[in-house]
This record gives sequence, structure tokens and C-alpha cells, in this order.
Amino acid sequence: MSLPRPASPRRAFADLKAFFGNRGRHHLIAGGLAILVPSIILIGFITDSNTNTTPGRQLIYAESWPANRSDAEIIAQQKIDQKKKNEALAERQRAYQRLEKRLGM
Repeated sequence: MSLPRPASPRRAFADLKAFFGNRGRHHLIAGGLAILVPSIILIGFITDSNTNTTPGRQLIYAESWPANRSDAEIIAQQKIDQKKKNEALAERQRAYQRLEKRLGM
């Protein structure tokens, strides 16, 4: 659908210029602020959406084991790993208990 005959970009700009030409200074300032404030908010949202959107690089270390290890060696290593895990869990529980005592809970 085309625009009606008297409507063209030049006529629209001339009409807008005439509209604001007949207004007082306070109307121009209010109109500028009415455009500026939402623009700043929109730019803030666009900027924030591009900040910290991708996770950083993460390194994962894997132990290398010989292919010919026996089941006994595997079970022994699992027991050592489980013991370390239990000690870390116990230390974390003690830290929470100390925090609980400090807070008087």
C-alpha cells in the first residue's frame, strides 16, 4: 500500500518542522527528554544483554591410568578417593557448624 498523495518524506519532515517551530522552548525540551530517557533505558538493556553471556574457559583434568591395571588396584584407588571426599565433606560440615555457633543459631 502506498502513502496517500500529499504524504511524502519531504512533506512529513516539513510538517514536523512546522509543528515544532510553533512550540515554545519548554515543549522542545520536554519532547527531547521524552525521546532521550527511553533511549537511554533501551541502550542500557542492549548493553547489559551482551555482558557476561558466555561462560569462560574451563579446564578439566583427567587422570591417565594404564590399561592393564587390576581390579584390586582400581578398588584401592576408589577407597583413597572416597576417603578424601569424606574428609572434605566433614571439613565443610565443621565450617558450617562454626558459622552456626558464631551466628548463635
